[in-house]
Amino acid sequence: MDQEIVSATLTVAVPAAKVFAVLADPTAHSAIDGTGWVQEAVNQAPLTEVGQIFRMAMYHAKHPDGDYQVVNKVQVLDPPRAIGWLTGYDKGDGHLEFGGWIWRYDLAPLGPSETEVTLTYDWSAVPQFRREFIQFPPFGPEHLTNSLHHLAELVAGR
Repeated sequence: MDQEIVSATLTVAVPAAKVFAVLADPTAHSAIDGTGWVQEAVNQAPLTEVGQIFRMAMYHAKHPDGDYQVVNKVQVLDPPRAIGWLTGYDKGDGHLEFGGWIWRYDLAPLGPSETEVTLTYDWSAVPQFRREFIQFPPFGPEHLTNSLHHLAELVAGR
């Protein structure tokens, strides 16, 4: 695949501030995930600043450990317009390493009670040595759309 960025867009009948609040809540991420890999938030504090670290418990049958943790670092935080984070891991010695991919949500209000949400997965900064072990993107094309539909269901119920 030549393109190293994929995205999907969905309009939800919810104000942008409400959508942003759900995205800034790590405890909601497992319900938003379209793959089933995200299990639960290890750090449950809301995302409030660039540089903030939050960890998620994960499961993937093809991961060497099955159950594992990822470390995320907030890269974009512009309430209620955009939020995004880099994903990586703790090397075990207290040092964090990020893989070069970022998840980003952009919110565009279409009125007082409607928001266009765009989810982008960008792996353009992934180094070559990592690409030898992980296929990018590591999910099918339906994943982003599924995630946005999960988000829409979640925000409609809050």
